[in-house]
Amino acid sequence: MNDCQSFDFAAGEMLLINKPAGWTSFDVVNKIKRTIQVKVGHAGTLDPQATGLLILCTGKKTKEISRFQDMSKVYSGTITLGHTTPSYDGETPPDQSFPTDHITEESIRQKARQFIGKQEQTPPIYSAIKVGGERLYKKARRGESVAIRSRTIEIFDFDITGIDIPEIKFRVHCSKGTYIRSLAYDLGKALASGAYLSALHREQIGKYHVDEAWELEEFIKFVGKPSA
Repeated sequence: MNDCQSFDFAAGEMLLINKPAGWTSFDVVNKIKRTIQVKVGHAGTLDPQATGLLILCTGKKTKEISRFQDMSKVYSGTITLGHTTPSYDGETPPDQSFPTDHITEESIRQKARQFIGKQEQTPPIYSAIKVGGERLYKKARRGESVAIRSRTIEIFDFDITGIDIPEIKFRVHCSKGTYIRSLAYDLGKALASGAYLSALHREQIGKYHVDEAWELEEFIKFVGKPSA
């Protein structure tokens, strides 16, 4: 972590922030922007319920955001079997229920292995992708039906780290543009059931790890400006 006196936010800094649950990525950006009074951008959205690494760029370094966005990501989290939700995570309540009695530990591991490699993935409608100039989650909240294009992504590793049905603990290394919520939903379908993402933590972006990141309020306090 930088010493406070060495920060030059206008010239450009790259900041690692551990996003708390309940905050949008834009909430974090706006909080820091108000604190340092300099342009701030982030290099990859995290959903409000997710925690973990955000890379923020300030000042002139915002021109480099795309470089960080292109890096692969590592996530850990929990998938819950037996239900689906419209948002593919816990932001919205379950809308359908499915059986899980037929699912075994071996079938979970076998199906997870099938997702490794390049593939087409359809993002959830509750996402920040823009269609017709408007973010999809706004259309979803109005109940609008939207055709969503699939995109090519790559799963490098999909490790099942714990199974206690209906919960599956996992760790995944993936390319940019991958929606872990969609991966959870698709795994549920592959298991002839349903599933949603019930917890998510971003551990790594490229070579940058969440263990190196500032806690948000710690950073605000360290910079020495009002946190409001």
